[in-house]
Amino acid sequence: MPRKRVSMRKIREVLRLKWSQGLSDRRVARSCKVSKSSISDYVRRAKAAGLSWPLPTELDDEQLETKLFAEEKREKLQKPKPDWAVIHKELKRKGVSKFLLWQEYRLEHSNGLAYSTFNQQYRDWCQEQNLSMRQHHRAGEQLYVDYAGMTIDITDAATGEVKAAQVFVAALGASNYTYTEATWTQGSEDWIGSHCRMLSFLGGVPEIIVPDNLKSGVTKASHYEPDINKTYLDFAEHYDVAIIPTRVRKPKDKAKVEKAVQVVEGQILAPLRNRTFFSLAEANEAIALLLVEMNSKQMQKQPWSRKDLFEELEKPVLRDLPREKYVLAHWKQATVHIDYHIALDGFYYSVPYEYAKKRVDLRYTQTSVEVFYNNKRIAIHLRKQVKKGRKHITVKEHMPEQHSYRDKWTPQRFTSWAEKIGPYTAEFITNLLDSRKHPEQSFRACLGVMQLGKSYTEERLEAACHRACFLQSYSYKSVESILQKKLDTETLPTPNKPTEKHQDATQHHHQNVRGPSYYQKDQKQQHTLNPIELDISKELN
Repeated sequence: MPRKRVSMRKIREVLRLKWSQGLSDRRVARSCKVSKSSISDYVRRAKAAGLSWPLPTELDDEQLETKLFAEEKREKLQKPKPDWAVIHKELKRKGVSKFLLWQEYRLEHSNGLAYSTFNQQYRDWCQEQNLSMRQHHRAGEQLYVDYAGMTIDITDAATGEVKAAQVFVAALGASNYTYTEATWTQGSEDWIGSHCRMLSFLGGVPEIIVPDNLKSGVTKASHYEPDINKTYLDFAEHYDVAIIPTRVRKPKDKAKVEKAVQVVEGQILAPLRNRTFFSLAEANEAIALLLVEMNSKQMQKQPWSRKDLFEELEKPVLRDLPREKYVLAHWKQATVHIDYHIALDGFYYSVPYEYAKKRVDLRYTQTSVEVFYNNKRIAIHLRKQVKKGRKHITVKEHMPEQHSYRDKWTPQRFTSWAEKIGPYTAEFITNLLDSRKHPEQSFRACLGVMQLGKSYTEERLEAACHRACFLQSYSYKSVESILQKKLDTETLPTPNKPTEKHQDATQHHHQNVRGPSYYQKDQKQQHTLNPIELDISKELN
């Protein structure tokens, strides 16, 4: 067993108490706080070296140690030392431990270091190399991501305006293999886009991605249970990777990427500081060239580069990329309206009418809109982008049969309410219901008109509907505008009196309108199989 380190001052005191004071081993051990066996060992070594008390005045601590432990030092020097750089690299492999490496070392060198000495010398070597012993990074396990503090300027060639682009940085834990690129913002789209390009650059997927608590990645930071941004989770599910944010105010959790940021700033951004770039693509081209050079450069105090470690240790254990590229999806919550549609960017998409007034989640991409209730998809639509044309996108199977629709919101309820306000309000509501392919698509507007009656009085609403009917402008915004501008108080150029039950006036405006009496009928609609959702699913898949 290796000798426990004891100061030469304490050994001098042991020899003084034994030889000068004549104390027993027990009393010396109690005084010097060392074991009795050590007391006898030190005395034996001193006698063997020909020493006596008092010790020679010219004998310093180093010389004393040489005389007492010369044989042990010779044995230590004769023991073959492991290649600590290789040991350090091997520890990054999955399943490899220091004990396993020590066993392999002793099989090759039977007179090698004891396990405790092996560990101590490895720790000493790490300290000499300024390597952190706090974190042990396994190959293919963790990938750290963050933004650099420095930015890169992009100049508009037409105006000369200079805009600062953000710099995304990522580093693998075991190899320090680094990826970096410039993006306009740190927003969700740029954040996810950088992640996708980063994984393509690596050619595989690690087990864990470790971000800082940036809003694009973490909705709510927490020491125990951070809330991950739903779009970020959607990305993680696509690549089957875990997201584990760093703890708040714990910089050592992301020491890898902070070091990578320093290297990127020193070896890429600083050399490019005096160059003028006229586009983001041009800047990223220059960054990519310097990135290859940086990853291929031999690391300080190490006989290999980041790329060497990546190729040997990490690339073989990264999981395969999915076959399909990730399509950026946004999430938001919405409440289904009484007309069983949800609103998104000025359009209205239907869901099964049973979910009216329920809180749902929307997942939408450039091409599709999906609606989820309690994590179950209840509707899917092709996303409408062109602003012209119809605003409602309705699947027939989502509609209720007239006789089974909820009594609370029906066309006849709106017409009955309108007739109580006045004939022009009834005429306006009738035409508003008839202006859509399905009356339910007008329910939002009808509710809005009802609310205007509470805000501006029923008398003013009747006058505003009179003017709207005269203008044949059957929309909520028309009535709202008339009331806001007080046009309802002005006299119309020509009287316009509705006929009994408004049939004539209604038919005058539209030859196919149904009229209030239509909604008193119990119409039973026949539903046929509509393959819209099936076609959309096939297209998306």
